[in-house]
Amino acid sequence: MKVAVVGATGLVGTKMLQVLAERNFPVTELVPVASEKSVGKEVEFKGNKYKIVSLADAVLAKPAVAIFSAGGSTSLEWAPKFAEAGITVIDNSSAWRMDVTKKLVVPEVNASVLTAADKIIANPNCSTIQMVVALQPLHAKYKIKRVVVSTYQSVTGTGKAAVDQLMNERNGVEGPMAYKYKIDLNVIPQIDVFLENGYTKEEMKMILETKKIMQDDNIKVTATTVRIPVMGGHSESVNVEFENDFVLSEVKDLLAAAPGVVVENDDATQHYPMPLNAHERDEVFVGRLRRDETQANTLNMWIVSDNLRKGAATNAVQIAEYLVSKNLL
Repeated sequence: MKVAVVGATGLVGTKMLQVLAERNFPVTELVPVASEKSVGKEVEFKGNKYKIVSLADAVLAKPAVAIFSAGGSTSLEWAPKFAEAGITVIDNSSAWRMDVTKKLVVPEVNASVLTAADKIIANPNCSTIQMVVALQPLHAKYKIKRVVVSTYQSVTGTGKAAVDQLMNERNGVEGPMAYKYKIDLNVIPQIDVFLENGYTKEEMKMILETKKIMQDDNIKVTATTVRIPVMGGHSESVNVEFENDFVLSEVKDLLAAAPGVVVENDDATQHYPMPLNAHERDEVFVGRLRRDETQANTLNMWIVSDNLRKGAATNAVQIAEYLVSKNLL
């Protein structure tokens, strides 16, 4: 199968190549795509070298699937051109996520909505992906009424420039600033731009995307998203109110049996999810499970996942795997 990766030299694009190789996706020919300045350079994939091509040449190459991670403006301009050529696009930007004509997919939650007619498929926001993977089995059993989430997000979610800023600050080196403020030894309670309602764009992504993925507009979601000086994954403190009451032991069993979820919840041994341990893993790790003693039918949970993998690259590749398994490409 001929596969294009658009944005192949970026943090997420590089991770996509790694994940495609690790999961043995049936790539017979790779079409790596990057900015014009990178055209002609080479990337390595499974021991072979492939020359980076332009977006126009990638369309002409007619891959079966193109996985995009090159930003919203590139996706808005080029995804329709790929789709018109009969190429299925899996887009990692926010460009198509809330388009009512496009599917927003986390395979463990709603892959069944996909059809062969879906030529542009949206990959959700990283922080939304890990949360809905953990929430889905609980929603099916107890029906979620309201979610309050606070995130603690890795600098890798911003990109290489943010990683460089953190490491420069840690090493006492002057350099370009990806953030308005210092990030080392600091916490920045802003991810993306502020909107008129006082929420950031990242917070509204979590609110709106959760409803769409879980196919339930009645779920109330409120979010606070925060950048912290960490690499390896995003963490989330999630407070969930259900319509129906739950037994904590059953909650643990449901999560342990859920696809893509690993329960790390042992107070006695101080075993709980941390980005350090989630790094380079594809699972969503859940722990600190406890009843909210201030309100009926309400659960507190802690969710951690590698944002470059399950939060981006792995989820996109899993969508492609589902399309292959159902003969939808």
